[in-house]
Amino acid sequence: MTDQDDNIDQPEAPSKSQLKRDAQALQDLGTELLQLDNASLQRCALPEALLDAVLAARKIKQHGARKRQLQYIGKLMRGIDPAPIEAELNRLRQLHLQSNATFHLIEQWRDRLLQDEQSLAELIEQYPQLDRQHLRQLIRNARSEQAQNKPPRHVRNLFRYLREIIQSEND
Repeated sequence: MTDQDDNIDQPEAPSKSQLKRDAQALQDLGTELLQLDNASLQRCALPEALLDAVLAARKIKQHGARKRQLQYIGKLMRGIDPAPIEAELNRLRQLHLQSNATFHLIEQWRDRLLQDEQSLAELIEQYPQLDRQHLRQLIRNARSEQAQNKPPRHVRNLFRYLREIIQSEND
């Protein structure tokens, strides 16, 4: 057998550029961890050394020192399996997207109710558990408030009530 035949059986090692891309991806994952609140960070089940490094990086304000700390976090990430951390971050992203979508839905209903009489019937049809009388009063107060250019206290109350109803329906 020749040396060429031996090389065919062995898988190629990743290139230096690929190793750098992988290291940068882990460092970027570590940067995402810095953005999380403490409760979400605890749910990621990080090793103690990595958790300490992330908490320390949050306190660092100087650019150079922060960059070194992020590189250190990337180095620590290379020693663990990042799949569970990525899965938790993806779950948190989905929750955030779902929360934003619900918020926009509530805003749309509020705006439609304030501008269109027919939208009340649609809302009642879609969410039959709501208190019709209370909702009509909130709409009436919010419209009168807008007509008088007053601060939007009743508009906020309408939004809160819609949020209660829509979120309870989605949960």
